[in-house]
Amino acid sequence: MQGFSEVMTLSTILLILLGTAVGLVFGSIPGLTATMAIAIVLPMTFGMSPMEGMAILMGLYIGGISGGLIPAILLKLPGTPSSIATTFDGYPMARKGEAGKAFGYAILFSFLGGLLSIIILMLLSPPLATIALKFGPYEYFAITIFALTMISSLAGNSLVKGLIAGLLGIALAMVGSAPIDAFPRFTFGYSALDAGFNILPVLIGLFAVAEIIKASERKISNGKSVDYKMKGFGFSVKDFFKQGWNGLRSSFIGTGIGILPGIGGGTANIIAYVTAKNRSKNPEEFGKGTPDGVVASESANNAAVGGALVPLIALGIPGDTVTALLLGGLVIHGLTPGPLLFQNNGDVVYGIFIALIIANIAMIAFLYYGMRFFTKILSIPKYILLPIILVLCVVGAIGVNNRMFDAAALLFFGILGYLLIKYKFPIAPIILGFILGPLVETNLRRGLMYSQGDFIPFLTQPIAAVFLILAVLSIVFKLRDTYKKKKLDEAGGINTGI
Repeated sequence: MQGFSEVMTLSTILLILLGTAVGLVFGSIPGLTATMAIAIVLPMTFGMSPMEGMAILMGLYIGGISGGLIPAILLKLPGTPSSIATTFDGYPMARKGEAGKAFGYAILFSFLGGLLSIIILMLLSPPLATIALKFGPYEYFAITIFALTMISSLAGNSLVKGLIAGLLGIALAMVGSAPIDAFPRFTFGYSALDAGFNILPVLIGLFAVAEIIKASERKISNGKSVDYKMKGFGFSVKDFFKQGWNGLRSSFIGTGIGILPGIGGGTANIIAYVTAKNRSKNPEEFGKGTPDGVVASESANNAAVGGALVPLIALGIPGDTVTALLLGGLVIHGLTPGPLLFQNNGDVVYGIFIALIIANIAMIAFLYYGMRFFTKILSIPKYILLPIILVLCVVGAIGVNNRMFDAAALLFFGILGYLLIKYKFPIAPIILGFILGPLVETNLRRGLMYSQGDFIPFLTQPIAAVFLILAVLSIVFKLRDTYKKKKLDEAGGINTGI
């Protein structure tokens, strides 16, 4: 009750609203992420009370993750790594004139996914964080290998091209300093490559710049007006309940992955999307504008927010750069994350929980009432819109580390993405390989160091063994389905010929 009373003051609520609005802006502009928003605002919280400081940071976190859905749906441009999978079906829906409906599904299920993860955070923080602590390098290696098998489901029509794309992503992630010993690899004596490629130039280049180059091939349209006559969120109660299990499953996936340090929403949304596709009765509709894909992605990435805060608050362990900055925010205000935080500063902890709920409500309100303005972007002539997007992409890429090399990397990945699209290679497996490749290598090397070069513990540790078995089964089932599909296609061709 004390935490509730501290949050429910005019100044604190205004700070939450301000943080959410600023976070949405940062999330919606390519290259500007929740991490950057929190890093900029963190020094400004010095003079605030602990509750006020954490309140605005929670608003920035929620807004920064949620804002990525705006360009993902309208421009096929993931504003943040957490909205990669939203582009797969959100953009096709917008092209079919269903931008408002896509926004409706994305906004509502972002809210519900975030709310569910916050409730889990409130109720189960200590026990869930304790379970997460049992995961060592063997378990993380096995989980990441299992996640990499999802590449087969993102491969599109050609499994071979999908696997090549995934391996290319892993190869690109190996450029720069090696994990553990920091030995430079594939740098060819060029010092700018020592740090490797940052995820944002890779992401923006492959998705946005490649799309701009592709658009320049054809006659550039003058844009199209979007029919915004839409009741509520653009879908019926029946449609909502039809997506209920998909949203709930994706939220649990997002929360679970969020709890595991180092994986995060960038992976959670893709795994939730692939799971939804594999469990769907109509998997062929994915990628063509089905609401199922939007619901899965947005439920998972917002649910990962609450999941990532579980080990931070309960154990003082940050799982990614955003939670590392939030850890700094807690320390700045004299708070020590971990089990004693509940005992010594219980009012602030529960105040943070309530601030997250308010920020989640503010997020859905801002996005819902802003829909009519967001959809106006589609009516801007492409010859005006595309150069603006390109400039924002370059500014965002440079802003990550304040170096021109990232702008050159952006152009390189844009051309690479264009060539891959031209020759019908899927882009999503590259991103999954790029994100998960370093995790596989790091945990493999750590595990081998623990076991003094013996690989057997990777197979004998119970949790690791279960995930490796699941990885093998995933590959077997995919090969079986591919074989069956090929046989059906051949039979169909014979029947047609007869």
